[in-house]
Amino acid sequence: MTNDDDSRTLVLDIDTNDLQELSEYLDVLSSSTRLKILKVIERRPKDVRQISSEIETSYENTKKHLDKLLSIGVVRKEAGLSRPTAKGIHPVWKYSLVPGGLEAITRSLGLFANLKLTLTDAVLAEKLAGVRETLSGEFAGQPPAFILLGGAEDGRVFPLGHDSVAVGRADPSVPGRAEREIVLSEEYAAVTRVSRPHARLTRRDGAWFIEDCGSTGGTFVNSAPLDRGARRELHDGDLVELAKGAQGATLVFVVPGGVPPSDAA
Repeated sequence: MTNDDDSRTLVLDIDTNDLQELSEYLDVLSSSTRLKILKVIERRPKDVRQISSEIETSYENTKKHLDKLLSIGVVRKEAGLSRPTAKGIHPVWKYSLVPGGLEAITRSLGLFANLKLTLTDAVLAEKLAGVRETLSGEFAGQPPAFILLGGAEDGRVFPLGHDSVAVGRADPSVPGRAEREIVLSEEYAAVTRVSRPHARLTRRDGAWFIEDCGSTGGTFVNSAPLDRGARRELHDGDLVELAKGAQGATLVFVVPGGVPPSDAA
């Protein structure tokens, strides 16, 4: 039997090299110690001794963990000065989370979790689920969000901080309302202006739904078009397209720690 809702999950071709890179990426993030390090340096840079003290791990092991995080590009190091000691102040390497680092991790895991991995990739799928669960435990409390893919604002994150959120292109004649709107730039010309929303997000009983508000270009969830006024529940990793083509906008829905419903056998 196959799943009746195949439209919810994207099926993409991934070559062997990409799967190997994904496996290595997940290996780095599968360590709870490394995720603790990300949490420690999330707000301000720290040197190895400061980090090792906070995570209660030896200097040598902390350095090895940091090297692993550097290898996947979520951490950076820059020269800084140590805290004053009896021996004075001296130069040290300080480590910090790259801007948007956590969002990038969440985005990557959400996208890969939404793929139908073949049976030969069962170990990889299990590893992916484990990393997402660990990440959720270390960074609990983050709200669901939309992350914009491609275009002038690629990578921009829109946290969902209100039970009803309008989605559309900027309208100079209408002031924005912060958490109540997801406003895109004029570069996304095929998206309807937010004053007459392209789409609307609503939260009910902890679940998020999206509906098309009569837009010209249409709204698509994992390539399936939405009828005007029909609500579709969103799951972690779902791709939402506001119109098609280069002037449309594609966003990924991410729920920190969320797991998409599994396909029926």
